[in-house]
Amino acid sequence: MNRNLWLLALAQGLFLTNNVTFIAINGLVGLSLAPLAWMATLPVVGYVVGGALSTGLVASTQARWGRQRSFQLGLLVALLSAGLGLWAVLDNSFWLLVAATVIAGYYSANAQLYRFAAVELCTADYRDKAVSLVLAGGLMGAVVGPNLALRTRHLLATDFAGAYVALMLVAGLSLLLISLIRFTPPAARQAGAPAGRSVPTLLRQPVFLIALLIAALSYGVMNLLMAATPLAMQTCGLPFADTAWVLEWHVIGMFAPGFFTGNLIKRFGVLPIMGLGAALNLACIAVALSGQEPAQFEIALTLLGVGWNFLFTGSTTLSLQAYTPEEKDRAQASINFAVFATMACTSFASGALVTTQGWDWLNIGSLLPVLLMSASLWWLYRHQSATR
Repeated sequence: MNRNLWLLALAQGLFLTNNVTFIAINGLVGLSLAPLAWMATLPVVGYVVGGALSTGLVASTQARWGRQRSFQLGLLVALLSAGLGLWAVLDNSFWLLVAATVIAGYYSANAQLYRFAAVELCTADYRDKAVSLVLAGGLMGAVVGPNLALRTRHLLATDFAGAYVALMLVAGLSLLLISLIRFTPPAARQAGAPAGRSVPTLLRQPVFLIALLIAALSYGVMNLLMAATPLAMQTCGLPFADTAWVLEWHVIGMFAPGFFTGNLIKRFGVLPIMGLGAALNLACIAVALSGQEPAQFEIALTLLGVGWNFLFTGSTTLSLQAYTPEEKDRAQASINFAVFATMACTSFASGALVTTQGWDWLNIGSLLPVLLMSASLWWLYRHQSATR
């Protein structure tokens, strides 16, 4: 770990602080402002829809201006969107809140590339660990995010207005960190140089296809259950302090394994570790279906977080095998677009299902993508064995 990687890990932590705080408050703020209850998670949907719509633009800015300027632009947008969120809650405007989260998606689309930027800040033999350890920086978000939402809820006269002020400060601090990192400058494109393969061609590779599918579905399942948790716990009559505690352990589960996931992948291989992640997702669903006490929410969401870490870190590592440096922007953009598109669907579905069908049916429905991930991993393992 060099200085640049440590700073990037801290920036990742601040990004997750933003994410977790957004998840913790936007569903509840949306519920208080929405015309209809099923629309409560539309601000969360707006966040990921904004990210999906921004992936192509982010890929262009990264290719043209390099990592640093693109990341800085994303953080300026984060400042703007948090300010709009503050205005929305002070003005009791649901649709302004949705617009603020859509704009914030541009920041999210930028910050989702931190894990890929980590590979460029270290030697080739360290890249598996670099991805894992930079993702582990999100552990900061596990501790700071829920507590930030809890401590700032009543900071100002309007509920949660203080949280948006705090998010503006978080974005400003992250902007300072990114400015201190020495990224590799973008390579000048030579006339006539090969542009690499198109996205449809990349998707014809089994390794890239499965890496993209697992990245999208692992994030989708995690988001489906995490976004619904504050609403489900409120429906059960549990206090917000319990919700913040559950989300804290969930995000600890997401990022604490990052300190050793890279070593596990090196020792056992990427596909077995991803398979273990899918098994942990199944265990999460089993615990969630066993009851709705605080301990069951906590255990289920922690298992969900660890499973996501193994699946998402593994999919990122797997994807590195499938594209060349000149293809990286389009390859990474396509993976992130798939992630955000899936998250948009699951964010909307989580609110609609948990408010109309209940927590149990939400978990039963999440079995389908988990089983699809398991089947695709088994198929890729058989395909690679046959090829060898």
